[in-house]
Amino acid sequence: MVTIENIINKEDKMSVIGLGYVGMPIAVAFARGADVIGFDLNDSKIELYKLGIDPTKEVGDDAIKETAVQFTSDEKELRKAKFHIVAVPTPVNADHTPNLLPLEEASAILGRNLKKGSIVVFESTVYPGVTEEVCVPVLECKSGLKCGKDFKIGYSPERINPGDKVHRLETITKIVSGMDEETLETVAKVYELVVKAGVHRAKSIKVAEAAKVIENSQRDINIAFMNELSIIFNKMGIDTKAVLEAAGTKWNFLNFYPGLVGGHCIGVDPYYLTYKAEMLGYHSQIILSGRRINDDMGKYVAESCVKNLIATDKSVKGAKVAVFGFTFKENCPDTRNTKVIDIIKELKEYGISPIIVDPQADSDEAERLYNVKFVEIDEVREMDAIIIAVSHVNFLNLEVADLNRMYGKGKKILLDIKGLFSRKIYEEAGYKYWRL
Repeated sequence: MVTIENIINKEDKMSVIGLGYVGMPIAVAFARGADVIGFDLNDSKIELYKLGIDPTKEVGDDAIKETAVQFTSDEKELRKAKFHIVAVPTPVNADHTPNLLPLEEASAILGRNLKKGSIVVFESTVYPGVTEEVCVPVLECKSGLKCGKDFKIGYSPERINPGDKVHRLETITKIVSGMDEETLETVAKVYELVVKAGVHRAKSIKVAEAAKVIENSQRDINIAFMNELSIIFNKMGIDTKAVLEAAGTKWNFLNFYPGLVGGHCIGVDPYYLTYKAEMLGYHSQIILSGRRINDDMGKYVAESCVKNLIATDKSVKGAKVAVFGFTFKENCPDTRNTKVIDIIKELKEYGISPIIVDPQADSDEAERLYNVKFVEIDEVREMDAIIIAVSHVNFLNLEVADLNRMYGKGKKILLDIKGLFSRKIYEEAGYKYWRL
């Protein structure tokens, strides 16, 4: 079986399957001391990497130009490696059930090219049992090899936070697991090559899978509570941010804020856990309740915009509204599973076709996935309302004078979802100011 010494001495190569926001940083990190094959089915993405361009913006163009990762979309190149890391997305279907197809396809590709003596580590977020019950049978079927005898498996959930330049692969404690003690130690030592924060050896693969899926479920529930408070306090005429700032002075108050919950983790992972629970006959109450609240927040924001238009005697149908930010989170180009689209869809139900500004977003992806096109911020004029949906750094320095130029006649409506600006300053400037 492949050993840490083989990898350090470059006698055996590593592979990373799936070069997105998670896989690319992993490949680049390991390539500083090991021979790494970076595989992705997306030919155009591979070509960009070969040109030294980082479309994810996770490690930057300079790091891509300097890395020794061997980029390829040819699956046969995987035969040259014996330590494999699978980092592909695990989305949900329209009915919120897990979509394991990307993981199954990645397992099939790897299985066709798997060598004896290999270790396969999965990083994709799944419900407990997927690695052993779904992925292993595919690997065995496609390779003709036997797990435990011809190859070993492990699981090490990704904890990378896209767009976060502080909490990186190297600085976050890595959970590792293996099918047996020998595999666990090898997997742990391999990750210790790049993770300065150290590793945590989970007792089993299922424990590691469960640990990952509850991390984001916990955050989802806490944010849902904040969103519910925001709805209640807005009805009371109380500023939610002011309430949270006051409550936050207590040492054990949890620092969460209301907002849109999208992306591929917090808005998705809870459904994996509740799906498995339902398979076992238990219907989640708290987790799914939180999901329902968070999934409805885009609609709530749009309805609040409409109510503010009515309150300021503006016509709703045909109102000119600009939405600033479209990605699922700040300072990140990723638009997949963004909840801003829910705001836009709901506004259209009221006869409003908003214009969208997002200098950070992947414009090609947004057009392909949502048929959405962006405008430059300089093109925003004669608006009735502006919705600041994402707190991109590009918007942080906007001042009253900058926004004034973007409005037309009548009361200026500003919906500051993330609370970027001062309520006092904008209300004194004559704005109708609203935030979660």
